[in-house]
Amino acid sequence: MSGVMSGRSVLVTGARNRWSIAWHAAVSLHREGANLAFSVFGEREQKGVEKLMQDAGISAPIFHCNAADDEQVEALMQKTAAHFGGKLDGLLHGIAFANKDELDGEFVVTSKEGFLMAHENSTYTLVNMSRSARPYLNAAGGGSIVTLTYLGADRAVPKYNVMGVAKAALEASVRYLAVDLGKEHIRVNAVSAGPIKTLAASGIAGFDAMRQYVADRAPLGRGVEAEEVGDVVLFLMSPWSRAITGETIYVDCGYNILGIA
Repeated sequence: MSGVMSGRSVLVTGARNRWSIAWHAAVSLHREGANLAFSVFGEREQKGVEKLMQDAGISAPIFHCNAADDEQVEALMQKTAAHFGGKLDGLLHGIAFANKDELDGEFVVTSKEGFLMAHENSTYTLVNMSRSARPYLNAAGGGSIVTLTYLGADRAVPKYNVMGVAKAALEASVRYLAVDLGKEHIRVNAVSAGPIKTLAASGIAGFDAMRQYVADRAPLGRGVEAEEVGDVVLFLMSPWSRAITGETIYVDCGYNILGIA
C-alpha cells in the first residue's frame, strides 16, 4: 500500500454487488487511502453496498440519487461535498442501463424509447454529474472523473446493440468534457474493461460464450479480472496519471489490439 490517495475524497456511483466493477474500484481506492462516498439508486442497492462495506471494513456514507434527474444529481453533489468539507477530488461514473429486450436480435429494430433510455442513463448521466461536480472539484484544485466503457463502443459486438452506441457516445463525451474541464485541472478518462461477469453483463445473450472466446484469443491468454480494472481506475484517480485526460484505457488483456481473432 502506497497511500497515494490518502487525504483525497472520491464519490463512487454504480456499485451494486460484489461483481460490480465500481465496487472493485472502490476497494482499490480505499486500499490506497481514499475517503469514499457512494451513490445508489434506492434502498435495494443501498443494502447491497452496506453488506459489501461491512465485509470489506469500509466506512462511508451512502446517498440516494436517480442520476438521470438533474435536480437529484445537484443535491447529491452538494451533500457529498458537504461531507468532505466542501470539496471533491474524484468522481467514478459507473452507471449504465438499457432495456434487456434491446440487447437481443438486430440493432436496426431498436425502439425510440429504448434508444433514448440507454443514452440518458448511460451517457447523459456522465455529463450532468460532471457539471454538478465541477465546482467541488475546482474547490479541491482540480480532480479526476473516470467512467466505465466497453469495446462495443468501437466495434460491432453481437447482442450489445444499443448499449454499444450509447458507450460510443459516452467515449465521445469523455473527450469533449476533457477539453471543457482541462483548463480547470479536471481530468476526464474512460476505462474499457474486457468482458467481466457483472449483473449488467448477465442481460446480454450468450455472454459466457463471448467471455470465453475473448479469453482464448487475448494476447495474455486469459480474461481480465474486476480487481485489475479497479486498479486502473485507481491509477486514473491518482496523481500518477496527472498528465492523462480524454483517453480510453483498455484493460482487456490486449484483446482490443487484434484484427482477425
